[in-house]
Amino acid sequence: MKTISCMNIDGSLLRAFGAEDKSYKKGELVYREDDHAMYYFQIEEGKVKLNNYDENGKEFIHNILAKNQSFGDSMLFLEKAYPMNAVCLLPSEIIRVPKDNFLELLKEHPHLSVSMNACLSHRLYFKAIMIQSMASQSPVSRLKGLMDYLKSYHDGECGQAFNVELTRQQIASLTGLRVETVIRALKKMEKENILSLESRKILY
Repeated sequence: MKTISCMNIDGSLLRAFGAEDKSYKKGELVYREDDHAMYYFQIEEGKVKLNNYDENGKEFIHNILAKNQSFGDSMLFLEKAYPMNAVCLLPSEIIRVPKDNFLELLKEHPHLSVSMNACLSHRLYFKAIMIQSMASQSPVSRLKGLMDYLKSYHDGECGQAFNVELTRQQIASLTGLRVETVIRALKKMEKENILSLESRKILY
């Protein structure tokens, strides 16, 4: 069975430990960079991007997450502020559990703690792979590293193409490339049978 990079805990169990359901509008912040980490978040519906901005106001997107995926959980084990924002790309329904309640949940359900360790380790592994790819001057290498990283967050069927649900602009923001460079690199990857392009879809 594939290990994925996000926890997906049964909602009824989360609510038994004090979870609350929160509704967010498109564009609304779930949390802001430098906020103190206070909750475990799990997406019921919608889509959330993790981002921040450099000193020139240029956006860098760290990840885009959707239904049944979690975020902010790694920060619950540190006395550190969030290093990025979490912004809803769509109207979203999110379950959030207060930090102390979530840590108590892990104590009472050790199998979830083991699963979380596996997920966090998996994230670190693919993050390291992506960082290596981002250091490359090759746009194709950068895109492959990004797509491998994003694909690691999804428990797809073996052999099934992964639908990269990102715009060309979002891919550029994730890789530090120009949009025009992303478009050329995607076409090159299609010619090399690394991925396929169907209308605006990217299947990897």
